[in-house]
Amino acid sequence: MMNFETPPYRPPSEAYSLLVRATRNCSWNRCTFCYGVHWNRDKLELRSVNEIKHDILAMKTLADETTDWAEKNGYGDRVGEVALSNGLLWLTNEGVKTAFIGDSDSLIMKAADLVEVITFLYEAFPSLERVTSYARAKTVLRKTPFELKQLNDAGLTRLHLGLETGDDELLTFIDKGATAEEMIEGGKRVKEAGISLSEYVILGIGGQARWKEHAEGTARVLNATDPDFIRVRTLIVFPGTPLQQAVDRGEFNQLSSEEVLREERLLIELLDVNSEFVSDHVSNYVSINGKLPENKREMLSQLDAALGASPAVEGSILHREEHP
Repeated sequence: MMNFETPPYRPPSEAYSLLVRATRNCSWNRCTFCYGVHWNRDKLELRSVNEIKHDILAMKTLADETTDWAEKNGYGDRVGEVALSNGLLWLTNEGVKTAFIGDSDSLIMKAADLVEVITFLYEAFPSLERVTSYARAKTVLRKTPFELKQLNDAGLTRLHLGLETGDDELLTFIDKGATAEEMIEGGKRVKEAGISLSEYVILGIGGQARWKEHAEGTARVLNATDPDFIRVRTLIVFPGTPLQQAVDRGEFNQLSSEEVLREERLLIELLDVNSEFVSDHVSNYVSINGKLPENKREMLSQLDAALGASPAVEGSILHREEHP
């Protein structure tokens, strides 16, 4: 029987990626908004390279057996459909194209170990075109430029970093464990290593008190790092989290849907980047996607139109498809 572990979460853009579990749990696990702080208090565990390789080989065996069955039964040109019907979202007609390494901060591993895992992953699946992972800005800063370049040379193509906000007061409030300047430096290090940078922003995390500072500070950090992707998701206050407790105490007042859109409009207006702006999360009220700066006017017009119909926007959350 083929046994292997997969990460319990991944970016929306990695929905159809092979999921490889290199670590268990979060290296920080203190962010006040994160549901993981409430339901998962387990400490970080680093899996051994041999364990991870075992899982990769098990997934390769599963892929090979699925492909063999499809070919023997007249579905050789429809391997992806066969795989999908069996829950293997990551196997296509051309093999495995993308992989994501989890859980939440794989860069916490020794660089040499992670290089070995990535190299083995490409050897097992020669059809791979993209390998990505989550990382924290502080963890990036603990790696030398040489180590980051080694990871890129091995085939690490993209890192997903949770910026959340560029406002230092809010970064302290949500206990993110990094300053705005560290976020900038971490993002720059990723790009300098040749790795694609995907930054996440939480709309509404400033609340009523600091929504403007949130938009302005976040734009400043993003302008300084110029990420390849800016991915937004709207704040969800999960029960049992420290943020929910702050709401209950009256220390944090959430924005209405209209106010979130106004905050998003200010953020986009202030951005001076060459980035893909992506709304790829179920939490977002309106799907705003485009290449900056080329599509900025169109994106702002979309928000203006939504704000003009704000009663209809209130309370409606539209599910969005995954983006690359």
